[in-house]
Amino acid sequence: MRVSRGSYLPPDPDIIARLATLETRLAALEDERAILQLIARYGPAVDSLSGAEVRDLWSPGGSYDFGSGALVGSDAVAGLVDMAEHRGFVERGSAHVLSLPVVHLEQDRARAVNYSQVLVAGSDGWRAVRVAANLWTLRRGPDGWRVETRINRLLDGSAEARHLLAEGLDRDWTEGEEAP
Repeated sequence: MRVSRGSYLPPDPDIIARLATLETRLAALEDERAILQLIARYGPAVDSLSGAEVRDLWSPGGSYDFGSGALVGSDAVAGLVDMAEHRGFVERGSAHVLSLPVVHLEQDRARAVNYSQVLVAGSDGWRAVRVAANLWTLRRGPDGWRVETRINRLLDGSAEARHLLAEGLDRDWTEGEEAP
């Protein structure tokens, strides 16, 4: 269609709908990227003993359950960098390595699942001292995305670790469900 200079062409409803769809898809990509960055920050934060950085990843009432009792509250989670076992790993040389998570978004909540390894240096090279499945629930608030819960279970053949992986892959997870 040819439009002469100075004439007005009313907006095409199809273009407006497509633009709205594109904005929705872009927002979802931005949310997923923010979640990926948040999870990726965990390893460098704990390996550098940066308790404040760890605290900033969690919501104030968030928790981290790694099998020997849960740390509840962002201050308690941040305190894990001061635990004797963790400090021992860091003093020997450690790397908390997390795989790329699978992320499912549902408005202002998300669920992610991934693997983690804790590598510690020794006289004969690096050794994985912990290999685990992780299930994360996250919520977007005024300060962006934060962790509400992280459940971490050793991949030792247990049904519980397999269950975490399956829960994280559940595409039908919705806002109304409780965190696992």
